[in-house]
Amino acid sequence: MPAHPHPLVIGIAGGTGSGKTTVAQSILQRSGPERVAYIQHDAYYKDLSALPPAQRATTNFDHPNSLETELMVEHVRALKAGDAVALPIYDFTTHTRTTETVKVEPKPVILVEGILLFVEATLRELCDIKLFVDTDADIRFLRRLQRDIHERGRTTESVIKQYLATVRPMHLEFVEPSKRYADLIIPEGGLNEVAMDVVMARIENKLREFVH
Repeated sequence: MPAHPHPLVIGIAGGTGSGKTTVAQSILQRSGPERVAYIQHDAYYKDLSALPPAQRATTNFDHPNSLETELMVEHVRALKAGDAVALPIYDFTTHTRTTETVKVEPKPVILVEGILLFVEATLRELCDIKLFVDTDADIRFLRRLQRDIHERGRTTESVIKQYLATVRPMHLEFVEPSKRYADLIIPEGGLNEVAMDVVMARIENKLREFVH
């Protein structure tokens, strides 16, 4: 009896606002959401409910230590083994982890996304394909500014302050150097049709293994 094929794990990294989520959504839509398990590193931020609100806001959220990566590794391994996982839900306005979770079922393709993904050796080793979305710093900053104001209730001043204090320094220290671990660097993210076609060809080959 032939062995059941292993899921294909795709890691998507890149700086804040680079277009990682656009690449992930493109893969989801082109593969079919029913065949892709999608988890984001952002969901694994450590719960800061024990800290006073003022102190939570000064936390360096762009440093690897701000994330509970061990739990994410555990979840990717579980999905690879065919087990469902309970994905945490993080509240970015209060910097706390909610009591609710989202059930993620194992699928033929496991999509893992996050700015610091390739900084962690254990996560890198779990990825069969490592994609790095490469976008100019000014574009990334403007996208982050819009997102944080509209989706996370931040002020323009607080976003700029955080960007200069932690986001930019951590990008230069951790994110940019992790680019060297990528199998494929994608300029312009999901808008780069040639790169997306290359990725989709590999995914479609894998999905054919799951057709009985």
